[in-house]
This record gives sequence, structure tokens and C-alpha cells, in this order.
Amino acid sequence: MILFIGSVLHAQENLEYQKPVKEILDLVDVPLAPSIRIDEKGEQLIFLYRDGYKTITELSEKEMRLAGLRINPKTNISSRANYFNNIKLKRIDGEPIQVNGLPKNLRLSNLSWSPDQTKVAFTHTTLNGVELWLVDIKTNKATKLTDATLNANMGSPFRWFKDNSALLVKFLSKNKKALINVDEAIPTGPTISVSEGTKAQNRTYQDLLKNPNDEYNFEQLATSEIFKVNLDGTKTSWSTTGMIRNFSFSPDGNYVMVTQIEKPFSYLVPFNRFPQKTTIYKSSGEPFKVVNEVPIDEVRPKGFMAIRIGKRSMSWRADKPATLVWAEALDKGDPEIKVAFRDEVFEQDAPFEGKPKSILKTINRYAGIQWSNNKNIAFAYDYWWNTRNTKTYVFDPNKPSVKPEIIHDRNYQDRYNDPGNFVTSINEFDRSVIDITKGNVYLMGDGFSKEGQFPFIDKLNLKNNTSERVYKSTYTNKVESINGAINLSKGEFLVRVESPSEYPNYYIRNINGKDNLKQITNFANPFAALEGVHKEVIKYKREDGLELSGTLYLPIGYDKTKKEKLPMILWAYPEEFKDKKSASQSTSNPNEFTYPWWGSMVYWVTRGYVVLDDASFPIVGEGDEEPNDSFRKQLVANAKAAIDAVDNLGLIDRNRVAVGGHSYGAFMTANLLSHSNLFAAGIARSGAYNRTLTPFGFQSEERSYWEAPEVYYTMSPFMHADKMKTPLLLIHGKADNNSGTYPLQSERYFNALKGLGATARLIMLPKESHGYRAKESILHLLWEQDQWLEKYVKNKKKPISEGTN
Repeated sequence: MILFIGSVLHAQENLEYQKPVKEILDLVDVPLAPSIRIDEKGEQLIFLYRDGYKTITELSEKEMRLAGLRINPKTNISSRANYFNNIKLKRIDGEPIQVNGLPKNLRLSNLSWSPDQTKVAFTHTTLNGVELWLVDIKTNKATKLTDATLNANMGSPFRWFKDNSALLVKFLSKNKKALINVDEAIPTGPTISVSEGTKAQNRTYQDLLKNPNDEYNFEQLATSEIFKVNLDGTKTSWSTTGMIRNFSFSPDGNYVMVTQIEKPFSYLVPFNRFPQKTTIYKSSGEPFKVVNEVPIDEVRPKGFMAIRIGKRSMSWRADKPATLVWAEALDKGDPEIKVAFRDEVFEQDAPFEGKPKSILKTINRYAGIQWSNNKNIAFAYDYWWNTRNTKTYVFDPNKPSVKPEIIHDRNYQDRYNDPGNFVTSINEFDRSVIDITKGNVYLMGDGFSKEGQFPFIDKLNLKNNTSERVYKSTYTNKVESINGAINLSKGEFLVRVESPSEYPNYYIRNINGKDNLKQITNFANPFAALEGVHKEVIKYKREDGLELSGTLYLPIGYDKTKKEKLPMILWAYPEEFKDKKSASQSTSNPNEFTYPWWGSMVYWVTRGYVVLDDASFPIVGEGDEEPNDSFRKQLVANAKAAIDAVDNLGLIDRNRVAVGGHSYGAFMTANLLSHSNLFAAGIARSGAYNRTLTPFGFQSEERSYWEAPEVYYTMSPFMHADKMKTPLLLIHGKADNNSGTYPLQSERYFNALKGLGATARLIMLPKESHGYRAKESILHLLWEQDQWLEKYVKNKKKPISEGTN
């Protein structure tokens, strides 16, 4: 017994947060360039500044996890909200100017331009709640409009009135009752769930309601009442109280569509699948008409393309004053039912009476409509996951009897043939619509190709569906990203330009003439220590001939002529494909700025490592074969091809190669270490390792465990823990909210590895979710990874032999 106790004590480390070595630390704690917002005319910029990380103190604030939401019950906003801490304004030709009158310790979110773009509204989160603030662009002054009683628990709590005179704002209910402290509450009975023979095959959602106390707390936090708030801060009650999920004005501003959550609640699905009712109100606040009622959505047919029956995706038609648009399934929401058309789209004009008008049927599942500046032309999208197919329709919503024209019919994973996104403009209703000029539309594309990345702008003639390239980026040592049109008639576009050592900055590009690039920001490179890092995209082939690629980084000053063999870190994330052509395409660009974010391995070039980042790890299943039917075999083949490629360049000691990944990349890592002898060590962050704990599908696997038990067993590293002979560092956030990657996954996997005598270390980061946020956590994460790599990779001497287990 004494020996047993001693072994338990030595299995734990009481370790405080650590910091990595100086080379890494100097790249982590740097000031960030601001995010920007630009007005429609391209004249006014808003600079939004933020800290790179939260603190562990911030993450330790009270948090309630209810129905898929994470709420700070004291401030009544998401406990995981991102905040900006300063605002500056900048005219295109001027310098940034500090906004006056901002609150101290600013925590800004939910920023929104007024319709006339003379003002911006935003929320500021104080220690006790959420306030509404306003910035006047002309006077450069910020003003507080409300006290800290907004309800921001379900998204942005305000909308602008069309005439710019006021905002519609969600406040906490004046009848809100005190919350129940679930940890201290005395149970009044058991929690009971019932199955009455109807299949309810849902994913393994986290943060669901678990008992009546959770239901009570959710209702208190979700309940709001809406007020009209004038720009002088006066407010008047606008509507009755309810669990308001979202609300939006009609384009003409005369109506407001309000969707609120109803009872009964569910313990199986998150709040967005609770019962809900959608009501149209007049802009004055008077209830006008109930337009949709949706029952609880716990039961759906099997498959990723399954959806509920009834009206869904209800929105306003952007090119008409007040017209509702929605879709309904023609296959009962069941992808197994064979039909000519999956969905039908309807519209209904105000006053929303009479029979709705059918305007379109889609072959695949409806994915949305973009309206245009021509009321007789609209563009619709559909998609089908199983075939990776998407279609773009051009149709006349006023003549549904006329057959729509399909202008794009393609594999959405085929990036080399992606036609791009339509150029939009703002119409008379202040809505974004596709800009049609003389029968032509314009599309902006990323421009990935076998030869590299060359972003483009195409002009598409709608009459004959012919395309003309009117602009193509010619950079070979930089990357130009096309963000959007500033003035299409003048050929002015907002673009961003960067290089490996040149921080991304914004420019106005005129595609009609020469000397046409006007710089509008001048952000300095905060990562100067990486400017000398060698970076290139290498391409290589898998043993079956599939073309792969990865971004290769070499340490500063590395001399290839000396042929020094360095340790390497391979970082990747598997992706499933239904065809080899798409799987072989490369979307890596060596000319992108080298940006070391918290999860990056690029830091380790400062420690003498070669890094192969974003290595291709396609898992392909063509025809009737599903990708996961040969998951392990393809995984090992991808890894071997990557190591061979870098080894053939004479850069690495293949005895000292580490592999790592986050989430599904962690799952990949554990599988590679279990079923190959290619690596010296591994790093697996926030992964899932036992697929029987996600029995109704995971990632891109839609078959259930009972349909494909061998696939679930074969792919689960937990089931093969006895084969682990390679040191594995496991890291997980204790508050992981991602579907399927419960912290329990890492804890149970580590217990199995320890019980079987494998070399492993488990780091559970307090308060962290699926991605890590606190500066203390991230610095410690980097320290742990560095220690692990130094011990088991850089200083590893014993050779390893290639092969599979």
C-alpha cells in the first residue's frame, strides 16, 4: 500500500505557470496592429486595438454553461467574448486620431455603423454589465447612451433604426429573478430523460442543460425586453418581454422580425434547436403577425444533410421594402429520400397575408440567396456534402415559371477552379446587394492554381455566361488579397498586401490604370526577429502518386551547404476529400506574412528546428468508398511522404522528427504514433481519442458507430494504446466546449497510456476552452512544448526504424 501511494504522489507535479525561453517569449509578448473597418465610400477608417491575450483572471470570472452558451451572469455577455481596448479614427489621407471620451478600461464589442455611416455604436462591458456607447465620426467624440443593463447573452443586443435617429436595444428584464447557484442548490428530485422510440441521433454537444435548475437559470439569462434608445440616451419601452434570440429591421425600416425561444427546453440539443416563434412587429413596437412557429428540434433523419421540416432560414429580401424569404424541405429533411429538388424557396410581401409565392427550387440543399441591384435578377446557392457539390443559380424571382440558369456547378473543395465571390454595393435600403452593371457582374477570387496564387477580378456577362479577366495580381514575391470594391465604376478596390517579412497593410487598388496602388495603412512588423527565416512551399508525392505540399521554415542563418542535419517538427490537420484532384491542390503561399500565433510551431525556428507547417494530410475516398475506410493507411502514407521530402533535401535527421496537431490534428498525432515508427515524439492538443464516445458521427464521418463499428475501432487511438511506444505530450483545456473533444477524452487516454507503461505527460489548462486564451496558459503551453521537444526530439540519440504497426 505504501508503494502504491508513493507512485501516485510522484505521478503529479504541483507546477505554477512557466514561461518559455527568451527566443520564444520575445515573439509572444508583442503589441498587435489594429483591426480596421472602412466605410462604404472608402473615406473613413476605424482602427480597433486589442491585447493579444486575455488573463487567467479574466477567464476565471464567473461562467455559466447553458444550452450551448457560455455566459458571464454578472455582466450578461458571453464569458468568452473578444474585446477591443481602444479606437482611433483615420481619414484615408490623414493620420490616426484618438477618439475622445472613451470609458476607462474599455472592453469594446458589437461595433456597428449607423445607416448613414456618420456614427458607430458599440457595447462596453463594465465589471457589472454591458453599456451602449456611440462615437460621432465628425466630432471624434464617444458618448455613453445607457447604463450597464443590456442583455448581450445571445449576440449583438442592438439594431439601428433606418433614419439614424435611434437604436432598438435588448435590456435585461426588470422582472429578472436571482439565479440559482447550482453548486449549492439542494435537489428536489432526480433528472429524468425519456426515449419513446423515435431516433434522435445528435452529435455530442457540450454545455447542454442538465436539470431544472439549469432551465430556470437559462430562462432568466435569455429573457429580454426591447427599448427604443434615442441618441440623447432617452429610452421608451418597445415590446413585451421574452427570450429574444434575434431581431432585424425590414429594409424599409417599417417592420421588425423578432425570433424568441419558447418552452419546452431540451437536454439533448443547444438553444438554437429549442422551440421558437417568429413575430413581425411594426417599427412602433406593435405586434403585427406571427409568421413562423417551430417545435423542439431534437429528432432529425440521419446524415449531415438532414434538416428539420417547416420554414427555415427566414430573412428579409434585401432588394424590396418588406418581403420575407424562407426555404422548406421537399424531401422531409431526409437525405435518403430521392427527389428531383431538395428545397423550395418562398417569399411573402407585407402585410404577409395570403398564399406565399414559390420563387425557386434547388437541386441540393438550399444555402442562401444574394439579391442584386436589379429586382429581376437574384443569385442562389445550394450544396450537398456527400458529393462536395455546390451550384450557383441565376433566376428571376418575379418569374418563377422561368427555369433558373446554373452558372456554376462545381466541387466546392476544388480551389483551383473557384470562381470567387460577387462584388457587392449598398442599395437604397442600405443593404449589400450584387452590383450588376450593363448586364455584367464582377467576381473576386483567391486565384489558387498549380503555378501559385494570383488573386483576380472577373467580369461575367449574364446574358451569355462568358467571363473576362479584368485584373490579375502579378506579385511573385508578395501576396495581394482583394477585400472588396470601394467604387466599382471607378475600378477602385480595397486590397491587402503582405510578404514573409512585410506586415499586411491596406491599399486602394485601381484596376483601370497604372501607378494604381495607394497605401492607406502603415503597420510595422512586430515580429522583426523572424525576418531572416527561410520560408518556402515544398511539393512532393505520396506513394500512390497523390501530390502533397507543406510550408517549410528553416532557422535564421542556416547554411544548406554545410548539410547540418536538424531536428524537425511536422504540424498538420487531416482533411477528407471525395476526389484525388481536389485533394492534391495546394493553397499554401510562401509569400504570406510569417505570423507566429499562440498555437504556431514557427517559434521553434529560433530554437534550431526545421518546421514543416500545414503539411497536406488528405484522406481520400472516391466513389462508394468513404475516406475513413482507409484512414490509418493514408495517414501514415502522408507522414512518410512529408518526412521523405524534407530528408531528400538534406536538411533533417529523420531520427529526430516530432509530429503534432490541434483538435483533429491531435487525433491524427495519436494515431501516427500508435501505427508507425516514423517519429521521435508527439504533441496532441485538445483532441478526441475514443470514437465510441462520439457514436453518431464525428468530423466528416456521418455513419454511426453501429453502422461502421470497425471504422470507429480502427480509428480510435484509445483502442490501440498498447501499441504506443513513442513519447506523447497531451494538452487539453479543462473547459473545452467543442463537440466531441471533452476533456475526459485526454484524461481517459492518458490513464490508458500510463496503465500500459507508455511515456506520456498530460497538461490540463484551467479555464481554457478548445482554443486557449489566457496569456499565462499560452506561455506555459509554449514552455511545455519546448521542454518536451528538447528532451525527446532534439536530444534524442537512439535511431528509429521506419514502418507501421
